[in-house]
Amino acid sequence: MLSRIIPAVLAACLPGPAEDYSRLKVEKIATGFPGAEGPVWSRDGYLLFSDFEQKIIFRYDPGKGVTPFRTNSNGANGNTLDRRGRLYTCEYVSRRITRTSKSGKVEVLLDRFEGKRFNAPNDIVVRRDGHVYFTDPLFTPLDRRDLDFWGVYHLAPRGGLEVIAKPAGRPNGIALSPDGRTLYVANTDEQNIRAYDLDRRGKTANERILIAKLPSRPDGMRVDARGNLFVTGRHISVYSPLGQELGRIELPEPARNCAFGDADFRTLYITGKDSLFRVRLETPGAIHY
Repeated sequence: MLSRIIPAVLAACLPGPAEDYSRLKVEKIATGFPGAEGPVWSRDGYLLFSDFEQKIIFRYDPGKGVTPFRTNSNGANGNTLDRRGRLYTCEYVSRRITRTSKSGKVEVLLDRFEGKRFNAPNDIVVRRDGHVYFTDPLFTPLDRRDLDFWGVYHLAPRGGLEVIAKPAGRPNGIALSPDGRTLYVANTDEQNIRAYDLDRRGKTANERILIAKLPSRPDGMRVDARGNLFVTGRHISVYSPLGQELGRIELPEPARNCAFGDADFRTLYITGKDSLFRVRLETPGAIHY
């Protein structure tokens, strides 16, 4: 466990010059995915990402290419992994959260709050100690909507689901700080990022607006080992933990989501409007699994 945590801790503590994100070389590695979303890197050496239009979760193996990982994925969107290697997936068509074991068995983790079906779970993250956080907005029409609010939720390791926020605008991307003590939520309609303090029990406090106005409508986001936020949208905007803009990574198409990967977690994989991209960075990502 220490071998996983120490590199990220050291990277966060070491001083260094700010990276010039405008000069980074972005590489397109695959295309033909109109609903590309939810990338997450497996410690077994491959990337998983969703295509909610084709309703497939794909697997990308560096040097080999893209193959289907799970078909009939019910419009899978955001994905994450826990420390046991289990895949958590937001399915917007079935309006639920599923968990896939390393053997491939899919189980329904959640599909309701207080007896009412979710809107369309969108993005998800799991803290090292098993606390799960996810967003539940709605970006496509439903014949019947059960809940009268957009929600940000917390699921404790031993069960117990609670709403931690009911924002006026739709919550979207969600991420954790390197130490797991801050939760970040992107709001697409309000075009901002909110931050919440997290305690050891996974409870939230001190809700605040960290970034008041983003340059475009945000989607997904990730955090590096220094605590910097990488927010997808028209391009990728990079912010310090204090909310100061550090730079932008330009792409040939809008970015939906991103994830750190490769053995050193210094490659940022990006799902665009139709393609999969990657770019090498100096600082590794903050990984909680």
